[in-house]
Amino acid sequence: MNPSADPSEVDTASWRGQDLRLLPAAATAWLGTLSGLLAGWWITMLCGAAAVVLAIIAGVRARRTASRWVAGLGALAVLGVLTAGPVALRIRAAEHDDLRAAAARGSDATTTVVVTERPRPVRGAGYADRRAGTRLMVIAATVGTAVAGERVVDSAGRILLLAPAEGWTDLLPGQQVTASGRLAPAKGAELTVAVLSVRGPPSAVAPAPWWQRAAESLRTGLRELCAVLPEEEAGLVPGLVVGDTSTLSPRVEHEFTDSGMSHLMAVSGGNVAIVCGSILLLLRVLRVGPRTSAAAAAVGLAGFVVLAGPAPSVLRAGVMGAVGLLALALGRRGSALPALAFAVAGLVVADPAMAADFGFALSVLATAGLVLLAPRWADWLVGRGVPAGYAEGLAIPLAAFVMTAPVIAGMAGSVSLVSVLTNVLAAPVVAPATVFGVLATAVGPWWPSAGRLLVRLTEPEASWLITVARHGARAPGAVVDWPDGWWGGLLAAGLLSVLLVVVRLRHGRILLAVALATGLVVFVPVRVLAPAWPPSAWNAVACDVGQGDAVALATGEPGRAVLVDTGPEPGPVDECLSRLGVDRVPLIVLSHLHADHIGGLGSVFEGRSVGAVAVGPGRAPAWAWQQVADETARRGIPLLELEIGQRLEWQALSLDVLGPRYVTRRSVREQDGTVINNGSVVLRAGTPAGRLLLTGDIELAAQADLMAEGADLRAEILKVPHHGSRYTAPDFLNAVAPRAALVSVGAGNTYGHPNKSTLDNLVAVGASVARTDTDGDTAVIADGRGLALVRRGEPRGPPRS
Repeated sequence: MNPSADPSEVDTASWRGQDLRLLPAAATAWLGTLSGLLAGWWITMLCGAAAVVLAIIAGVRARRTASRWVAGLGALAVLGVLTAGPVALRIRAAEHDDLRAAAARGSDATTTVVVTERPRPVRGAGYADRRAGTRLMVIAATVGTAVAGERVVDSAGRILLLAPAEGWTDLLPGQQVTASGRLAPAKGAELTVAVLSVRGPPSAVAPAPWWQRAAESLRTGLRELCAVLPEEEAGLVPGLVVGDTSTLSPRVEHEFTDSGMSHLMAVSGGNVAIVCGSILLLLRVLRVGPRTSAAAAAVGLAGFVVLAGPAPSVLRAGVMGAVGLLALALGRRGSALPALAFAVAGLVVADPAMAADFGFALSVLATAGLVLLAPRWADWLVGRGVPAGYAEGLAIPLAAFVMTAPVIAGMAGSVSLVSVLTNVLAAPVVAPATVFGVLATAVGPWWPSAGRLLVRLTEPEASWLITVARHGARAPGAVVDWPDGWWGGLLAAGLLSVLLVVVRLRHGRILLAVALATGLVVFVPVRVLAPAWPPSAWNAVACDVGQGDAVALATGEPGRAVLVDTGPEPGPVDECLSRLGVDRVPLIVLSHLHADHIGGLGSVFEGRSVGAVAVGPGRAPAWAWQQVADETARRGIPLLELEIGQRLEWQALSLDVLGPRYVTRRSVREQDGTVINNGSVVLRAGTPAGRLLLTGDIELAAQADLMAEGADLRAEILKVPHHGSRYTAPDFLNAVAPRAALVSVGAGNTYGHPNKSTLDNLVAVGASVARTDTDGDTAVIADGRGLALVRRGEPRGPPRS
């Protein structure tokens, strides 16, 4: 191999010396199964049969010429038989499962299931929701029969349970339980036959297998040992070590995702490589033979897989690691690609649902990049004077990024442009943190003081990772929006292909360097040295915090703003205030205690001085009130109650408390969501841009009472109640008569917010509408032309409809 060769010549050089004979078999299993999941079981059968026929024909010809491909063709025939037989039949069984028909009817059901994965919070739930444990996702398999409506149906399929925390949080894989609830259809391209929305705790709970109980005891011990670390590091270390993110701060999770580092918190081949590599390195120092070393590493691998739990990513990593260790025991070199192909085929046959799993695709593509691209690129860098360790540190994340970017772009609708840099910076500390964490997990139960010492050794690494993720997520242009779906993925793949071709050409590299330099010269000064956001002299900003509320009100003093509500989770509100340059918050007003208004409270305190937190008369939900009370007490911040008629003033801001008027303290204690919404604090803010009416989530009853009491509701700007829901009366909008309306709402929410009739009514009263789901952060300013709205990244202008 020539170290000075062009790094882009991977289409030829990177394939040299690689054993490709298992690739057709793996491709048959994967693509044939995926086709069947997407379009029907019979396509999987046809693909398998076609592979068998092709293998027989090619095998006859290869035998005559003594081709080395005979073994590969044999593997293709075997995988074709398995694909056309057991795999296709499993897909057919899931398609025709009786429980699927009951789910289509929305029947009530009671079924006995076996839990197959540890329960985890529903993805996208807010911080407060997750701490309260409102909904969990539990993957399980039905056992024999289920009672759906008045019928008893046979079922042996996979089922997804959406369950409350009570009774479900501590379940372990292998436990058999009985659950009751309402059935709903499952998504397509899965073996899951139904979704069961569970109403209460499970019944007839059987004990978990002893090894699962032992593994959970070790994971619990690690979480307890991590209590000696700061809060964010204490949540991150179990995620790094065994993929346990149950105590991970959603803010840190959000930052790791935006900076392209989320893979570090899921057990993958990297964890397996670190654990097995550490064992092999130790045994090599002790001069132990390769077969004994491989056997010892296999024992360590099996223990680690049980410890991390039977999640798909863990099983993928375990199978890949086992095949690699087998190759080591047999003395095979350069066997990474056959190991990958064997793992792909074996996993898809064992669990056909993996063929349609994005995580599976990312794992396979990333591993292929490490096998095919990274070594060649690392050699090229070494040939140009880059030290070997640094060359590999650059080549590995770059290869993984190139291979996985199209899938990530199509799946998430965004691309992280900082992921290569953040992963290069993170790479040196991941291995020691993992090793210290695993040792602490194993030693802690028997020697607690040593376990705590080992956990403390992970603190510098965890702190560094959080710092890298935080700064990476905040970098200008860290995440670029991209078309999602298949077309977005194909577009990203096409763009990367063009770039690789351009890099091969000398003049192309020069042009690419000029384009990058031009981009730095043009965009860095514009976005960093002279950013378009925030607009100067902003008076109020509706922060884009997703499906929730957070409105910042400038007090007229630099760096100081009052905040009304904090959004559903930490991170977004903190980032919004950072973009606005707010480091002092004299008052935080929580309009009411629903999760989408209080979830980001903790992150507002970080790096800022906060004078007080104010609430209305509401104390429900009880867990939310307790959370707010505990958080403020822990930080020594006063917790105040606002009263109707109260007036608060700053240099360029005044707040008048108008409501809640009809809700008494007693009724607010009720848990009914509508009652809690109607108990929202209603404020009228006086700003240089005009009066701004802040309405929380008030619905029809509270709106009617405000009008009946004769409250002065007139305002130039309206924060539209309840994210623009349909429970906004036209008479209320007429009473306010706003020129501009701010709708704080999350993109793609499942509540139908904002409602079309509400938006039409706003336009009918002459209001320009800004929505955070489409416009992002939106500022209200007063300029020479009067009131103006500025969407983040757009030029200043008058209110627009």
